[in-house]
Amino acid sequence: IMADTLRPSCVEEKYWDQRYRLFSRFDMGIKLDQESWYSVTPEVIAEHLAERCRCEVILDVFCGSGGNAIQFAYTCERVFAVDIDAEKLENAKHNARIYGVEDRIEFIQGNAIEMLKNGYFKDIVDVVFMSPPWGGPSYAKKQVFDLHSVNLSHGHQNVDLFDLISIAFETSPDVAYFLPRNVNQVQCAQVRLGPCKEVELEHHIISEKVKTCVAYYGEFLISER
Repeated sequence: IMADTLRPSCVEEKYWDQRYRLFSRFDMGIKLDQESWYSVTPEVIAEHLAERCRCEVILDVFCGSGGNAIQFAYTCERVFAVDIDAEKLENAKHNARIYGVEDRIEFIQGNAIEMLKNGYFKDIVDVVFMSPPWGGPSYAKKQVFDLHSVNLSHGHQNVDLFDLISIAFETSPDVAYFLPRNVNQVQCAQVRLGPCKEVELEHHIISEKVKTCVAYYGEFLISER
């Protein structure tokens, strides 16, 4: 059977061709909704992030279909994985079972922003990891990605990606923020930086192409690595 004949009609060929980069165990039954095909962190990057964020307890905000949460489960004692989308959360649970780490992850359906603002995880987690929606694949067409250009729902209000960083600091001073490769780096440094007063930007390269960027905040994530 030709591999392309197995491609769901809703999945573009360029994403289908990357399926093993997203999950090396894809053929064991990995489940993804349409949005996750272009938003899941490539596995090799997720593995690196998990090493960089190694701690006792980590919070994966906007966990999606579980690409990062699965890798965190290999390096952290406990993972809280939050998403508002029930389908994504069910897929994440299913995918975690394929990797044998479901018992180390607590999946929670809910509005992650409200949970952060209400102190749901305060004094519980060591590191907050955030990989929020970037507004779809069109982000790549922008010369510079503006953190103010994407708004996320918070009750009757909206929070943009710039303000989201400060909200995360209310839970932990150690935050890893997964962002597009073309993010406005000045904005990453303009936010209230918490006790550390520093930010470290790290770019990820696959096949000689810059794919993504992470902004690290906090003494634990910066000085210990």
